[in-house]
Amino acid sequence: MFKVLVSDPISDFGLQQLTCAADVEVTKITGLSEAELISIIRPYDALLVRSQTKVTRRIMEAGVQLKVIGRAGVGVDNIDLDAATSRGIVVVNAPDGNTVTTCEHTFAMMMALARHIPQAYAKTVAGLWDRKSFLGVELQNKIIGVLGLGRIGSEVAKRAAAFGMTVIGYDPFLSEERANKLGIKSTTVDEIIRTADFMTVHTPLTNETHHMITWPQFNVMKRGMRIINCARGGIIDEAALVEALDEGIVAGAAFDVFEHEPPAPDHPFLRHPKIIVTPHLGASTLEAQENVALDVCEQVIRILRQEPFKNAVNMPAVPTDLLNKLQPYFALCEQLGKALAQMTDGAVREVTVECSGELANLDTSPLIPYVLKGILSQHLGVEQVNVVNSVHLAKFRDIHLVERKSLLTQGSSSEITIRLKTAIEERWVTGSALPGVGERLARIGPYPVDISLEGYVLLISQKDRPGIIGRVGTLLGDSGINIATMQVGRNEVGGSAVMILKIDKKASKSVMESLYAIPEIKRVREIIFD
Repeated sequence: MFKVLVSDPISDFGLQQLTCAADVEVTKITGLSEAELISIIRPYDALLVRSQTKVTRRIMEAGVQLKVIGRAGVGVDNIDLDAATSRGIVVVNAPDGNTVTTCEHTFAMMMALARHIPQAYAKTVAGLWDRKSFLGVELQNKIIGVLGLGRIGSEVAKRAAAFGMTVIGYDPFLSEERANKLGIKSTTVDEIIRTADFMTVHTPLTNETHHMITWPQFNVMKRGMRIINCARGGIIDEAALVEALDEGIVAGAAFDVFEHEPPAPDHPFLRHPKIIVTPHLGASTLEAQENVALDVCEQVIRILRQEPFKNAVNMPAVPTDLLNKLQPYFALCEQLGKALAQMTDGAVREVTVECSGELANLDTSPLIPYVLKGILSQHLGVEQVNVVNSVHLAKFRDIHLVERKSLLTQGSSSEITIRLKTAIEERWVTGSALPGVGERLARIGPYPVDISLEGYVLLISQKDRPGIIGRVGTLLGDSGINIATMQVGRNEVGGSAVMILKIDKKASKSVMESLYAIPEIKRVREIIFD
């Protein structure tokens, strides 16, 4: 008999797959402190939580029988994933349960925005019959730009098309084939900003998406655009949006999320006549709460019965002997993928992983999820991608995966080459992981290098001309950026060359712009390893 402890409020309907199972005994005790949970967790095989319970390392250490922790929802910030992985506990969540409810809330916000429903309601119940102040717009025949076409964004696109809207969208992993299936035009963020009547964002919050819509975008935006954000606060610069509304660039905005939640009482969104807000209600429906519980309960019981399962958010099981041989390469693969994602532009089409030397004799398939995690997390966020779902996410985005083996190697007993092909370019990197040395970047394309995969790296492509290195060094020095190491490479005198700089701190936007201003420099990329 499997024993399952439910420590957060979850509906009985959502738990029915567990409570109705003949081989499962469910105990529901909510509101427990860490100490109280530690005192009772020992005999349980599974722990089921929402967001209230903080599942710490101490709790897992006390739960010596724990095989699985289920999170009835998406985020797992309240669970110590490193501790779970080290103890062999599978952590599963329910990433699909909120898709429809968030999509529908987006549409509710868009329609309320188009027809001024909250403002009209407030006046009407206050005793004012005002039909002249709330002239709205129709959705039909309008252009809607969808930023981010994952699960939720794709559902929004389908519904927008049903409303007679012209749908254009941007996603770094959107292929033409998938765009055609969705019936949308794949385009750029810039075109959406310049042409859309409505814009809705459905991207995760990452370093790349933080304030992705701010003053440079508002300055070229189509006047009269209406903006909806039911994704994450911080994607749109709140202060810049208020100014754009005041200047008449943006006609209205509807936000379910804030950069800091709950917002301060004096937050300008709360009193602006052109903004409607809700308190992060995207996932707050009865069906969604039941769906996430049903989804995670199904996975929990599969794990307990040792049946195939999905939606694990930590490392999958690997045979111990193979794990010991591959362990040094997990971090290398993730960092190589992260580096490539920061070097390339365009929608990802194909990822090739080539292992050489001693690795060619092993089953290296467990390395691929780490490569994909490094690549995808740059666009989707580290909270959305893990070593189990990265393959699923790649296939969902029509990314072709190739695995190759080679007995030949250069410079070390085993090397890994990751090749990334996008819609507009192809780049590759090679790395190694040597005992006592750690993870190293061995080649960037055809150029041999020797770089530790940590900190900040500037990758500069330029024409091979005298004085370029000095100008770059002077520029960085004047900006207070110290160069730790520098490596240069070229194919021929006076031809193309690369400069790889290890710097002590992140380069600012103005520094990057100044580097681009040097005529001989063709491309600059900052690679951040964390």
